[in-house]
Amino acid sequence: MKSITWASYEDRLNRVTGYIYDHLDDDLDMETLAGVAALSPYHWHRIYSAVRGETVTATVKRLRLLRAGGDLAQTRRPIAEVATRAGYSSVPAFTRVFSDAYGIPPASYRDAGSHREFQPGRLDAPRANWKVEVKTLPPLRLLSISHKGAYMDIGRAFETGMIHAIGQNLMPSQVRMLGVYYDDPTLTPEAELRSRAALIVDRDLTPAAPLEMVDLPARDHAVLHCQGPYSDMRAAYLWIFGTWLPQSGREAADAPVLEEYLNNPRDTPPSELLTDLFLPLE
Repeated sequence: MKSITWASYEDRLNRVTGYIYDHLDDDLDMETLAGVAALSPYHWHRIYSAVRGETVTATVKRLRLLRAGGDLAQTRRPIAEVATRAGYSSVPAFTRVFSDAYGIPPASYRDAGSHREFQPGRLDAPRANWKVEVKTLPPLRLLSISHKGAYMDIGRAFETGMIHAIGQNLMPSQVRMLGVYYDDPTLTPEAELRSRAALIVDRDLTPAAPLEMVDLPARDHAVLHCQGPYSDMRAAYLWIFGTWLPQSGREAADAPVLEEYLNNPRDTPPSELLTDLFLPLE
């Protein structure tokens, strides 16, 4: 009888995660993904769902819609092309699904969505949930995995890191997810952007690779409380750096920007996602 260890399942599910991120434009059928996982086509998706907390179909749909939101907010791709990239054969079908997820049709989201509210020069918040506070974060101990590439793809690192944390029996009882972003995407080529997907922990751990421990010192931060799709975050950065900071009387510190993700995109519509953006201050 062949023995399959948890490490083997870790590796196989991580292969599936990586394949999905790298092939969002392809036909991701169950047979193909079963081959990537090297597991039974009949059973592998049950293992995936039990570990990931969502079906593989839901993962693909969620990631394609996440990318579609970024396409609409940050590019001028025609909506028909965005719909095709998201896996829909018609704009009306894409519009229905996008509207259910984002609470607004794609054309309206591009022209007047929540990402448009973060504009340089606009200090007054048009929404009640648009708030900034300055507070001192205590020292943070992070169980983390590094990520290199597009910041919008850091979810891939979170997926992989959590699988390893589960496999190494290191998952904290209270899950707090933190993104650590080291580079300015307006200056650094996308392929060279450095970031870290992390879980905040309350004790010293000795993880095995690719997980590693990182400590952040106590520091003042300006905290922008955001509600909405992750594709809003680029505009949020423009506002906090271009409008809030110059009028705050404070100076940005030479330290990475942080994002804490307060709910789970697997079971939360993009319009209801909550993110705290932490700008380090001197």
